[in-house]
Amino acid sequence: MSDSHSPFAPNATNSPSTTRRAIRFNAFDMNCVAHQSPGLWRHPADRSWDYNTLDYWVGLARLLETGGFDGLFIADVLGTYDVYAGTDEAAIRQGAQIPVNDPLLLVSAMAYATEHLGFGITTGTGFEHPYPFARRLSTLDHLTNGRIGWNVVTGYLPSAARNLGDDDQLAHDDRYDHADEYLTVLYKLWEGSWERDAVRRDRSSGVFADPSKVHHIGHRGERFTVPGIHLSEPSPQGSPVIYQAGASPRGRRFAAQNAEAIFVGAPTKKILRDTVARIRDELVLAGRDPYDARIYTLLTIITDATPEAARAKAQEYQRFASDEGSLVFMSGWMGIDLASYDLDEPIGNVESNAIQSAVAAFQQASDTGEAWRVRDIAAWGGIGGMGPVLIGSGDEVAQALLDWTAETDVDGFNLAYAVTPGTFSDVITHVVPALERRGAYRREYVPGTLRHKLFGRGDLLPDTHRGASYRVGGVGSTIDDSVRGVAVRDLADKVTATGGAARS
Repeated sequence: MSDSHSPFAPNATNSPSTTRRAIRFNAFDMNCVAHQSPGLWRHPADRSWDYNTLDYWVGLARLLETGGFDGLFIADVLGTYDVYAGTDEAAIRQGAQIPVNDPLLLVSAMAYATEHLGFGITTGTGFEHPYPFARRLSTLDHLTNGRIGWNVVTGYLPSAARNLGDDDQLAHDDRYDHADEYLTVLYKLWEGSWERDAVRRDRSSGVFADPSKVHHIGHRGERFTVPGIHLSEPSPQGSPVIYQAGASPRGRRFAAQNAEAIFVGAPTKKILRDTVARIRDELVLAGRDPYDARIYTLLTIITDATPEAARAKAQEYQRFASDEGSLVFMSGWMGIDLASYDLDEPIGNVESNAIQSAVAAFQQASDTGEAWRVRDIAAWGGIGGMGPVLIGSGDEVAQALLDWTAETDVDGFNLAYAVTPGTFSDVITHVVPALERRGAYRREYVPGTLRHKLFGRGDLLPDTHRGASYRVGGVGSTIDDSVRGVAVRDLADKVTATGGAARS
């Protein structure tokens, strides 16, 4: 067993004390060419350049479902990586998440072609009003029969803010304050506008929906005013499964209040163990059970039938990796122009308005006590971005995954690819059976929605979740039916003034 991201090798063992904990997989992809492994699009086996066809996405979804993956998690950015050298030229040259297409439009076709696979879709809270967004997610929840999740991001690329009319994005913590109210509006719409039994479809009386069970939310906040009702009838899950990936102190607090699946990234077991422990503690502080959220860590697996074949495959992949593309990504993720550093210069202490947890991770010394240099970051990110890369046979990788879960308390792995769909196919062919032999993986799906598949306790948000408090009559609900009465009176006045008749 080996790891291309030395010195952070996982050192898989055959320790009999390793806990046989069930492993969970998500596939990590993006509607673009170079997602986490810049340069690998040139490999003859890679099909990421097919990202703009439905054949690619439908084929990938069907493949993942054969492997029992929880879901396909599709990342997104609304901007270009232009921190490196102060321009986006290197990003364009390397295809580093540019061009990039909308992830939401992929879901309907993939859902129609599958029965169980979940879909985690990334969109930001900073650049779209929550009212139309609520309808789009409810529509997808209906069309997928309750298999949709939303990855909440607050944004980190200044280029996105500039292209939408702002000089720069908000400061890190301010973005989360904005997202707090954004989620409040959405919870009111998803949970508190339509009662679950509002739709009657009563042919005899001619009543499709009972108006007394549909409530105007009356939201008037610091950033948003949304007085009316949700446009969609209740979907299978109500609120989609909430995903979140912030690992800064403010991000962890936001995740603890909202997330049901949390994505993290860490180069070592120790860093991951500390990160997971802090998230579990935050969940308790938020009034939830420490295991009310599934925690997945970023990882890339290169595997084959034998250790030798896996190592040869990894060496072949490495020849296609792009150092420039890696530094483009790292500069954007960390908020540091790495082009201004000498390749042998230590990273040192920096402040970043981007992903603060990335800065903290790379400021730590390696296992050998050597400080990280810029060239180490480029080599690390060449395959798999900021996550570790496990290289070995299916049995070796399976044992390593068991060690990681036992030692870090993580629930599963958000699997990036070196080449697609080959990396995912290799995992299903070699690693999944090895985990099944160890009683540590369940390929068969539990019937029901994505939320029920993840937790086995029903389709709707649990009562301990923040969003549940906004249900009609909930403790935290601020829906005011007097607002609805005002709207009805206004309509009646307009009808009287025009001499018209309202249709009921």
